[in-house]
Amino acid sequence: MDKLSDCVLNLNILDCTFRDGGYYTNWDFDDTVIDEYVKGMNSLPVNYLELGYRNKPSGEYMGKLGYSPVSVLRKIREKSEKKLAIMLNEKSTVPDDLDYLLSPLAGIIDMVRLAVDPENFERARLLACEIKKMGFEVAFNTMYMSKWKDYEGFLNNLGTLNGVADLFVMVDSFGGILPEEVKEITGLVKSKLDCHVGFHGHNNLQLALINTLTAIESGADFVDATILGMGRGAGNLNTELLLTLLGKKGLRVNFNVLGDILQAFKPLSDIYGWGTNLPYMISGANSMPQKEVMDWVANRTYSFNSIVRALDNKRNKLIDNAHYPIWKAGPSEKALIIGGGKTVIEHCSAIHELLSNYPEITVIFATTKHANLFKDISNRKIYCLVGNESKRMKQKISADEFDGICVLPPYPRTMGTEVPCYAENHTFELPEIAFTKNYLDSCTTTALKVAIEMKSSTIYFAGYDGYRGSVLSEKEAILTIENRTLFDDFKRHTGKELISLTPTLYQALTVKSIYLLL
Repeated sequence: MDKLSDCVLNLNILDCTFRDGGYYTNWDFDDTVIDEYVKGMNSLPVNYLELGYRNKPSGEYMGKLGYSPVSVLRKIREKSEKKLAIMLNEKSTVPDDLDYLLSPLAGIIDMVRLAVDPENFERARLLACEIKKMGFEVAFNTMYMSKWKDYEGFLNNLGTLNGVADLFVMVDSFGGILPEEVKEITGLVKSKLDCHVGFHGHNNLQLALINTLTAIESGADFVDATILGMGRGAGNLNTELLLTLLGKKGLRVNFNVLGDILQAFKPLSDIYGWGTNLPYMISGANSMPQKEVMDWVANRTYSFNSIVRALDNKRNKLIDNAHYPIWKAGPSEKALIIGGGKTVIEHCSAIHELLSNYPEITVIFATTKHANLFKDISNRKIYCLVGNESKRMKQKISADEFDGICVLPPYPRTMGTEVPCYAENHTFELPEIAFTKNYLDSCTTTALKVAIEMKSSTIYFAGYDGYRGSVLSEKEAILTIENRTLFDDFKRHTGKELISLTPTLYQALTVKSIYLLL
């Protein structure tokens, strides 16, 4: 570590909390957080602050540091004593955009960093030449470090950046590179370039710290970090961790100020909970893109098991891990779709009596949450297996108790396929879903499609309660919108009425008390 002490003297630290952390907040940060951060960074041994992206207008929402308007950057410039940087996405930027994006930033921003795919290296180099002419420092943030050897000629052409780039950043986009690889690649890059060399580590395998230290000892003189490790997917190297370690090697750190900054970001950490987990570990180890995994992890309806299965399919280059026969449904004039609401428990005796009186009603379990309450009914039973329902079904229904069939969404399924072993020979998949284009991997979508396939003219519901209260949780709000959309799409497509036999807040369902049918 003595070598690390020598390197600290010439090391530049770039904090990119707002730019990389913005993937969690849509680049919206409260002004009080920004002010606390900027004020605190003035007292810390951090050389550059990367504030966000400059983007052309688009149809997607991005907050203040996703577009980084001049007024916002100017306010930060007035308060900050550090060099400031912004990032451009090379893939969506051409030279003709630079006047609009960068000219207003003269005197405000010091460095422009380009997010570069190695496949677009030459195109990015030409863009960098134009940025350099505008008087900015230019950095190449070159992605996918763990796969650089797969890009023919890329490493051999690095020398063409000499005289253009002020900084070349090696980005471990997947968070899966190993220290020995960092050492080898840093040495190679240093041999090709006469500019500063940097490293940006992601923390999928919790190697961001050791990889950053390895890069420094191998000659990198710029490193990226973020407060509390806030960053896309599994996050980044923690700025506070890096400063604490380097503080032992001679870097002077004001820990009181650092603590104040951490406190400002703690509420965001509590809300978004970034950091590594099993899906991020798998994606990092196999160099899989982070965006899709981040979307899956944020989707509250996907379990870790289903995410891991989807990642395993991708790793094995499978669009799905299982295929089943197309279901040839027998007709059923009446169907009862059972959801997961509490009213199923509250009116369980009445539902049993109804099913006993009307054995022709087919019971469709949109979820197996309450399936154990109906193990003894003689009605035809269909279990919709979506997402984590297979795991739940194994907890609710034993092999001896299973006497129905399982129906899956159409092949291929986004999150892969899992079926209880005892149901393997009684499982089928639906043909194409046509009544909606929304929520194709939803339990409710599958249940409604089952009713369509059976040509049911009367469709009852139980356990689709809706959520009471003026303020719903995120999961409740998402599920409410999902069900409303699917009910409306179904009625528009089929013209059929949907009848709830238990209390419901869904206005698309016509309420008809189950007790009127007994």
